[in-house]
Amino acid sequence: MCPLCLSEHVRDFATVDEKHYWRCRACQLTFLSSEHYLDGDAELARYKLHENSPDDARYREFLSRLSAHLIPKLAPDAEGLDFGSGPGPTLSVMLEEQGFRMSLYDPFFAPCPDPLEREFDFITCTETVEHFYRPGKEFQRLDALLRSGGWLGIMTEMLEPEVNFAGWWYHREPTHVCFYTRETMVWIAGRYGWKVEFPRKNVTLFQKW
Repeated sequence: MCPLCLSEHVRDFATVDEKHYWRCRACQLTFLSSEHYLDGDAELARYKLHENSPDDARYREFLSRLSAHLIPKLAPDAEGLDFGSGPGPTLSVMLEEQGFRMSLYDPFFAPCPDPLEREFDFITCTETVEHFYRPGKEFQRLDALLRSGGWLGIMTEMLEPEVNFAGWWYHREPTHVCFYTRETMVWIAGRYGWKVEFPRKNVTLFQKW
C-alpha cells in the first residue's frame, strides 16, 4: 500500500543494495519497503551526524533556495513554523532575521507538541518530507496547521525522469524513504485543494485556499 495516498496500485520499481523500492501508480510516489526502515535509535544517531548551523554560510545559501521564493509571498507580520527543524535550526533563524515570528517542531530535536495545536501563516519543511514514514498522515497534519491563504514551502531532491535511480545519491542516505516527482506534488495539491508552484529545482510551494 502507498504510504501517501493509500492506493493498493503499487508496482515494483527497483532493488538497489538489497533494498526494495515501490512506485505508486496513483500518486507516483517512490518509496522504500518498510522492512528497511531504521529503528528510532538508529535514525536519531544518523541525524546527530548532521553538522548544520546558522553560522555556516554555505548552508544558509542552500536554504535560501527556498526562502528567496517564499519571503516575497508573506505579510511582514506573518507567523511561521519550521517543521522538521533538525539538530541545528537555521532557516528559522534566517526568517526571524527578516522579521517573521517562528516556531519549531521536530520529533527528535524540538518535540514539544504545543506548535501542533495552533495554525500558522506559513510552514517550511526543508529536507524533511523524504524522511516521512507515513507521508499521508504528515501532509494531513500540515494542512491542519496551515491557515487559509497560507503557504507551505518544501525543499527535497526530486526524482526527475532522467534520474538513474540505481546510481542516485539521494536514496543512499538510510533515513530517506520517500521520493517525490512533480506529479506527486501535483497529486498532493489536488488532494488538499492547494495551489502548487515550482519556482526552482527541488523547491515546491503550496498555497492553501
